Amino acid sequence: MSSRSKELYQRARRVLPGGVSRNTLLRSPHPLYAKSAEGCRVVDVDGVERIDFANNMASLIHGHADPRIVAAVSAQLVRGTAFTLGTEVEIAHAEHLCSRNAGFDKVRFMNSGTEAVMAAFKAARALTGRQRFAKVEGTYHGAYDYAEVSQAPGPENWGPPLQPASVPLAEGTPENILRDVIVLPFNQPEAAIARLEQYSDELAGVLLDPMPHRAGFSPASDAFVSALARWTQANGALLIFDEVITFRTEFGGMQTRYAERPDLTAMGKIIGGGFPVGALAGRDELMAVFDASSGAPRLPHSGTFSANPVTMAAGLSAMQRFDEAAVARLNALGERARQQIRQAIDVAGVPASVTGTGSLFRIHLKAEAPDDYRSSFLTAEEKRRLDQFIDQMYQHGVMLIHTGAGTLCTPMGQDELDRLADAVCKSLRQLRTAHGKR
Repeated sequence: MSSRSKELYQRARRVLPGGVSRNTLLRSPHPLYAKSAEGCRVVDVDGVERIDFANNMASLIHGHADPRIVAAVSAQLVRGTAFTLGTEVEIAHAEHLCSRNAGFDKVRFMNSGTEAVMAAFKAARALTGRQRFAKVEGTYHGAYDYAEVSQAPGPENWGPPLQPASVPLAEGTPENILRDVIVLPFNQPEAAIARLEQYSDELAGVLLDPMPHRAGFSPASDAFVSALARWTQANGALLIFDEVITFRTEFGGMQTRYAERPDLTAMGKIIGGGFPVGALAGRDELMAVFDASSGAPRLPHSGTFSANPVTMAAGLSAMQRFDEAAVARLNALGERARQQIRQAIDVAGVPASVTGTGSLFRIHLKAEAPDDYRSSFLTAEEKRRLDQFIDQMYQHGVMLIHTGAGTLCTPMGQDELDRLADAVCKSLRQLRTAHGKR
């Protein structure tokens, strides 16, 4: 059938590589294009309305076109969008973020989560004088060569389970980058420490997402976090948390669930209120690496649009209203969503499972919930079935992230959860019928 989205995609392919500027939009037979959105609902250019559990890859904590964010941004637009001057709203947003976590003495704003992770790597190098890093296998930390190592390995190259290989993501990745990134098994404290011990005087830092999306979307264990924290403290390295996605799970970030805390924290997504943003936070003595107020800094850092007032106004408005009560409400809604998804899976009678915490979840077409990258790895056939499932969810009026993950936003309530569970049940049943399993 002809559609406006199909026409737009044909136009896009003439001027954009593959027809998109981010590959996550690609779906068969063509991407969908948004016309408008409000709250937790999106209408595409063909007039179809869907409940949005993707929320632009977990970046919209208050959904679309939130009136108070719109008002804050509109007020800033008439005052100017970017200056070669500071703005008070940048200070106010930094004060607010620092107030949420006792480990945040200072914040440095930038333009994306990728840039925040990149800045954390560079800061750790400048502070320690070392080059190498460690990260968990199969974890996504943005589009930075070092962070991309072993983001998507496969059985043909991922190496032994407890000693994962350093595998490039993109063709042309320099060999020295692979040498400088040590890959750790997730939630295996003893094996991870054994790996780290081999490079005890060479590692600048250890990078950890406390609930890695592509490594099962299960939380890091207390034992794993404590082991990494104690090791970095004893060996002069920094523990870096990537909370670009997970910061929403607690008022001060998911790290507040653990006894041990990171040295540096990369943030993004919800702290921009729907606009591009990144930030790095940490203790005074570490964040001083950026300080150029009295001479050349150890780490020069700038950016034309870093802390631009439009993002700062939107982000401050969003985060001020995502207070402890709002976090608790959305987390309770998330737990209810996961319970209802499990019930839908039981009713459908299809091997599937759900993981996640707080206001985040991921549906797996596996009977046993995966708890690391290898157990969540999809074969070509499994990926095809997941794509079919996502397509069917769209047909039933529910948007998910292409991995089967979903996020909640504050405009949602029980009605949206019921629609989600109903769509999951119907989509799984359709998948079962399509594969001849009645």
